[in-house]
Amino acid sequence: MPGSLLGTRVRRVEDPDLITGRSTFVDNQHVPGKAHAVFVRSPVAHARIASIDTAEARSAPGVLAVLTSDELGREPAPAFAVVNPACGRAPLAHGKVRYVGDPVALVIAETRAQAVDAAELVDVDYEDLPVVVDVEAALADDAPRQFEDLGTNIAAGVRDADDSDPFTGAAHVTRLRMENQRLATSPIEGNAILVQPTHDEHGDGVTAWVSTQHPHMARDQLARATGLAPERVRVIAPHVGGAFGGKAGIGAEHCAVAMAARRLGRPVGWTETRSESMLSMHGRGQVQYGELGLDADGRVVGLRLRVLGESGAYAGFGGGLAIGPSYLLAPGPYRIPQLRYDAIAVLTNTAPVGAFRGAGRPEAAAAIERLMDLAAAEVGLAPEEIRRRNLLVPDDFPYVTVTGARYDTGDYDLPLREALRIADVEGARAEQRRRREAGEVRQLGIGIAVYVEITGFGGTEYGAVHIQPDGSAVIMAGTSAHGQGHATSFAMLASDRLGIPIENITYQQSDTGEVRSGGGTGGSRSLQMGGNAVAQASDELREKALAVAARLLETAPADVTLEDGRFAVAGVPGVAVGWAEVAAYAHEHDGGLGVDTDFSQEGATFPFGAHVSIVEVDTETGHVVPLRHVAVDDCGRVLNPLIVEGQQHGGAVQGISQALWEQMVYDEDGNPITSTFVDYAIPTAADTISLEVSNTETTTPLNPLGAKGIGESATVGSTPAVQNAVVDALSHLGVRHVDLPCTPRRVWAAIERARRGQETELWREPPAAFATLPVRGEQAAAEGGAEI
Repeated sequence: MPGSLLGTRVRRVEDPDLITGRSTFVDNQHVPGKAHAVFVRSPVAHARIASIDTAEARSAPGVLAVLTSDELGREPAPAFAVVNPACGRAPLAHGKVRYVGDPVALVIAETRAQAVDAAELVDVDYEDLPVVVDVEAALADDAPRQFEDLGTNIAAGVRDADDSDPFTGAAHVTRLRMENQRLATSPIEGNAILVQPTHDEHGDGVTAWVSTQHPHMARDQLARATGLAPERVRVIAPHVGGAFGGKAGIGAEHCAVAMAARRLGRPVGWTETRSESMLSMHGRGQVQYGELGLDADGRVVGLRLRVLGESGAYAGFGGGLAIGPSYLLAPGPYRIPQLRYDAIAVLTNTAPVGAFRGAGRPEAAAAIERLMDLAAAEVGLAPEEIRRRNLLVPDDFPYVTVTGARYDTGDYDLPLREALRIADVEGARAEQRRRREAGEVRQLGIGIAVYVEITGFGGTEYGAVHIQPDGSAVIMAGTSAHGQGHATSFAMLASDRLGIPIENITYQQSDTGEVRSGGGTGGSRSLQMGGNAVAQASDELREKALAVAARLLETAPADVTLEDGRFAVAGVPGVAVGWAEVAAYAHEHDGGLGVDTDFSQEGATFPFGAHVSIVEVDTETGHVVPLRHVAVDDCGRVLNPLIVEGQQHGGAVQGISQALWEQMVYDEDGNPITSTFVDYAIPTAADTISLEVSNTETTTPLNPLGAKGIGESATVGSTPAVQNAVVDALSHLGVRHVDLPCTPRRVWAAIERARRGQETELWREPPAAFATLPVRGEQAAAEGGAEI
């Protein structure tokens, strides 16, 4: 609309505090009497705990307590999600440790330095056990078991019926075993919590400052861990220095700190070190066996995927992503008439795996997009042509896939056309041919990826707008920002509807004592859920304010108009009041002026897009340099292009980084060997390139704004585009696949094998364990874990 803020580039109102140091994080909270917690962590990957001697540590200067599982108990800590309760994780390890970094004791002292010194004095006697770190090896009959009572390293699993043959009518079947490597989530701020015990006339309670994506979920988890009623627990998330899925709710360490604070009756704080974060906050991690059947015209007749998801040492939800989200999005943006999908969440002696930006959706996109490219090469089609022959078309929507996903709206060829145009793919291919004919060392590769993902997930979210006596506004939502720009986006919505300048709007979030309820932030749900909730509250408040203004102006509500923040009487020039007068009147006569509401959305939305990557590969060293990356993403209606571009930039860089650099690696003894930023190849600003991002806008009918999510989309599309580009650069040499990440060593090795005339190894038979899984739709047997 003319004059509307919506759709314009509005600078983020959060940024001045963040860039000038006025922001407050958990570690900045100064509470009188605060004690400091430090964990004693296992230096070995798998061992029985023979004994823990805490006597010397307890007598060290400043030490208030040294706690083990004997004091904190052995019941599993409340978790964000668990794929198998039999493999749950207690606040502190008991009986044995299962990965390097497993916490076995908690030291509380007056200062952090005293706690660190005392932690060195805790003497733990470990009896080493055999170690398994590889998910395929973990399924062998003789593999060491993480949970002996379970009798297997399968935390959970499911398969389709044996009689489902997805390749009926196929003229060609492409087969590929591929890896989607484990990544360190590595937000700027690690985990952090400060717990202050409270007491009033209603009894005991706690106030906890937590670096989390889900304050209300964290409140409920802390309540279960401490035995308190949820209303006796208040969780406040101040500024959060990034999360990327790694701070979903809280974890076992948070529960241990809360229990310690209750036990001591004084505030206790813990801030994770970078080393601890690198040991424990991981995402991704899948081994995928993919088979794609095509007819003689290059159209898909069926897809079969068998996927191993890394759970790590405990059955958190990381391994379950292979069973749930990766299954749901397995068809991608294509018409897949037949699908067989089997998946296992596998236990190993590695850190527990959680979510990382996209949480199962990038893994699914990487699988289908790599298969599409390989199939195109095998049947002699251009990468974009095989995709176009199989993409869903606009008339198909709404479309229900073979996995039951209901795609709301889409025009999948539109961003593909736009990305090819912007990247000038034909021009790039001409330069590629020139370099190949000249035999140049640096070869050019062009990679394409088309994707669809799921955001929002439906449900209900809280929103509120309260007008202060001076006419300013306080808005609230149940989402919880950790860098996404909620304060700006939601203020834009309220300002647009109410005519209150953005600078007079304050966004209040992430405090369960002030915000009634909330689903938190994850799955790119914030704008379509929290934003629509704030918009709905603003619309309701507008009507309420018009009625108040009518009383103040002594006229009928139908005769009052609101334009540019002024309430006027239609047909009576010069008779008008502003928000300050209406708010003051409402506070005097009605006790206030505000609206609290809940917005509901039926079902999830499905953003989509296309990415084109152009890379240069040094065929003598294997070094890959990204030259251009074009992202055309469709997140429905774009509220603030500046914020959308920021999400595209951040997501694309993380996706490119997965394709080329990042990987969390363990040696055969379970020692993490990429556990510092010296060894773990996280990119800096100097490693990135100028990204070319744009949008198409295909709105959704599922919410009034027509918005879908954007926070994870660029991560979904970028990784397979870059991987495909690397392989494309080497295809004329005989290289057909390079696993993620496409490091110089891997690329060079692939080139050398091709030069020696060795074919790329594309396939190996999946583990026999897939045949033992319960059939989808049936309850898994107790020894196999619960179905997702």
